[in-house]
Amino acid sequence: MLTAKQHELIQFIQKRLEETGISPSFEEMKEALDLKSKSGVHRLISALEERGFLRRLPNRARALEVIREPGDTTPARSNAPTGDNVVAMPAPRTAQPEAANDVIELPLHGRIAAGMPIEALEGQSTLPVPAALLGPGEHYALEVSGDSMIEAGIFDGDFALVRRTNTARDGEIVVALVRGEEATLKYLRRENGQVRLDPANATYDPQFYRPDEVEVQGKLAGLLRRYH
Repeated sequence: MLTAKQHELIQFIQKRLEETGISPSFEEMKEALDLKSKSGVHRLISALEERGFLRRLPNRARALEVIREPGDTTPARSNAPTGDNVVAMPAPRTAQPEAANDVIELPLHGRIAAGMPIEALEGQSTLPVPAALLGPGEHYALEVSGDSMIEAGIFDGDFALVRRTNTARDGEIVVALVRGEEATLKYLRRENGQVRLDPANATYDPQFYRPDEVEVQGKLAGLLRRYH
C-alpha cells in the first residue's frame, strides 16, 4: 500500500526511465511532485525502497531502479492520519534496465559541537551526499565543530551524516539536544539513573545530565570530509 505521493513519484520515475533510460534528478522529482524541498523527495524514495518498489544502485551518478510499478491507479479508501490517499499495488515485476541518480541533497542544519555543547543552528542549506553512504530512513547533515571526538575519527570541519531517530542504545554516537537548546555529538551511555555523554578525547571529561535534560535527535550514520 502506497500513499498518493509515493504512487505519483514512482509513476514519474518509471515514465522517465521508459523515455530516456535515466532516472530523473532530485530537483526534477521535487518540481514534478510540487514539493518544497529535496528532503521530501528523499523521504518518499526511502519509503519506496523499504517497501520494495525502488532500488538504489550504488556507485553510479544516477542510481534509481523501479522493481515494482503501480497497477490500479484508483485510490483506495483509508483512514490514514497523513491525509494521503492509499493506493493498492500489484505483485513484483521484472526489473527495468539500470539507471539512477546516486546523489542525495541532505538538509544541512548548521554546526554541532564535538566539544562543549553549542546551539544547533537550523539552516536552509543542503549538502550533496552519495546515497551509498546512507541506509533507510530520514537523514540530515551537521558540520562538526571541536575536537572532542577525534579518537573516533571525527574532526573539526567534518560533516556528520545523521539518521533521524529519538532512540539509541548505550555506546552509540548520537546527536543529543541538551536542555532543549544545545546540541552535541557524543557517545550515549546511561549510568545510575543519569545520561552520560562521553567524548572520544582523553583531554575531555564525560558530561552527566538528568534523563529529562537530554533528547536524542539522531544517530551517526556516516561522515564526509573535505580536503582543501
